[in-house]
Amino acid sequence: MYEGLIFPEGYVAKLSPKETQTAVEFTRDAFQKNIRHALNLRRVTCPLFVTAASGINDDLNGVERKVEFDMLNIDGTAQVVQSLAKWKRAALGRYGFDPGEGMYTNMSAIRRDDKCDSLHSIYVDQWDWECVITEDQRNLDFLKFTVQRIVNALVATKAFVNNEYPDLHRTIDPNVFFITTQELEDLYPDLTPKEREDRIVEEKRTVFLMQIGDVLKSGEKHDGRAPDYDDWKLNGDLLLWNEVLECAEEISSMGIRVDAESLKEQLKKAGCEERLQFPFHQGIIDGTLPLTIGGGIGQSRVCMFMLEKAHVGEVQVSVWPEDMIRECEEHGITLLQ
Repeated sequence: MYEGLIFPEGYVAKLSPKETQTAVEFTRDAFQKNIRHALNLRRVTCPLFVTAASGINDDLNGVERKVEFDMLNIDGTAQVVQSLAKWKRAALGRYGFDPGEGMYTNMSAIRRDDKCDSLHSIYVDQWDWECVITEDQRNLDFLKFTVQRIVNALVATKAFVNNEYPDLHRTIDPNVFFITTQELEDLYPDLTPKEREDRIVEEKRTVFLMQIGDVLKSGEKHDGRAPDYDDWKLNGDLLLWNEVLECAEEISSMGIRVDAESLKEQLKKAGCEERLQFPFHQGIIDGTLPLTIGGGIGQSRVCMFMLEKAHVGEVQVSVWPEDMIRECEEHGITLLQ
């Protein structure tokens, strides 16, 4: 069995594959309306790929291989995006968005080094969103305020979906429990980061785990985070308790973005100071790029949770290992292909 592949005992999908296709569209439409209203977002188009020389692609943990290709009449190499964390901030500046205004887009990415399991696929689809903020909004209170708005949109969407599909009945706790990665390590020093997440989310149901990327007192990181988009002191993951899988499910990774000071500090810690040569990073240093908050909200993750599915492949078409397809079928889980 693949690590992270979970087969709930007695699992029976509440919607057939055909019904699921309609329900996915219904869920996505409902959540887009709710999140657009909650964060004052405007829908924009986005790139599937960017040039390698731009430095605009998301480096994630810095070890994942990007999908690259050359082009017929264009010099250089293009890369399929891994996320749009940097592109959105630059776009807000180009398009002239003001503080309090934001954008969202339907992002598709290929993460070739992700391991497939119940929650992960090499195909990533998410609502990437970004808002312009002011200097005095670069604080934990504003971060928490924004997180609560996103949770409210999720809660409203789940109620709407349940009303449309009466066989679905699970709910989302609207009360967010905020905790830092260091506080979580202090609570459960003998557990792995994933075990800590499961423990706290099982207890609190809706958790925002803050300050991801820096080294903890133990000398380890809770999880990796690129040094040049989120401020590691002002970011986090939104986690919900998945009652079907009985584990924590990450719905969103987000944060207040780096300013000039935190960018230089984090690049130095990560040993990536050479990135300061890129136009994107220079725009942060010289202040031509706006201060922003943003993140990604997994579309298939949200649909999987809302439709009470046991595998992300029940709501998303991707490529799966053949033995995983067979094993899932044996446990009543049909992966879309």
